[in-house]
Amino acid sequence: MPAESPTILATSGGYKPGTRTRLEFNKLVHYAVDLSGVAGRAPKVAHVGTASGDQRWFNNEISEAGNVAGFQLSHLNLFTMPNVGNIEEYLLGQDVVWVNGGSVVNLLAVWRAHELDAIFRRVWEAGVVLAGVSAGSICWFNGGTTDSFGPELRAVSNGLGLLPYDNGVHYDSEAARRPLVHRLVADGTLGETHCTDDGVGLLYRGTELVGAVTETPGKAAYRVRLIASGGSAAELVEERLEPTGLWEHQ
Repeated sequence: MPAESPTILATSGGYKPGTRTRLEFNKLVHYAVDLSGVAGRAPKVAHVGTASGDQRWFNNEISEAGNVAGFQLSHLNLFTMPNVGNIEEYLLGQDVVWVNGGSVVNLLAVWRAHELDAIFRRVWEAGVVLAGVSAGSICWFNGGTTDSFGPELRAVSNGLGLLPYDNGVHYDSEAARRPLVHRLVADGTLGETHCTDDGVGLLYRGTELVGAVTETPGKAAYRVRLIASGGSAAELVEERLEPTGLWEHQ
């Protein structure tokens, strides 16, 4: 069933070590399913692994995680060709789309080749919850910071733009992320940038940021922007957003 309004959960988390499998879905993925409002049946969750080349071994691990969670999980593969005949129809039939991490630059190029930039907008407007981690977070924004080009982080500015902000992921776990976000916002390369520590997600209804959630105690989200004060030059401000805890999620 569709969410009450267009919904995006942009995260730097969602996985944890499994008990009998290598990984399981953590609280953020379960929260994305809750946001869809599905009840009385297994949630339909589409995993999109474009950013890492639709690796079949990882698809298998995600399938196992879906079985553990009780999801009706399937995969949208674009390599070497789409594995469904009508991508839009397939995505509209899901409750949640979960986009995995990897190269956001490659993801965006492949998605545009298959017209997924336009398709995802219609799927989002129809109420399918869009969510993901890392590259699967940045893709919904105007842009952000990425290591897609090489070890040195750079800006990416051609995201899908469903959300009119920029995005910083892995804000607490990769030392170069925070200073680069600050520099790029200060020089105007990035606009207002919403950032997540590992284990944190940002919830958007339409294009409005309505809150942050975390599967890991002590983690936070941040809003980085320039604020003009009187006649002086704009000042860079980083606002800490305290998230709601999900660690007791059942």
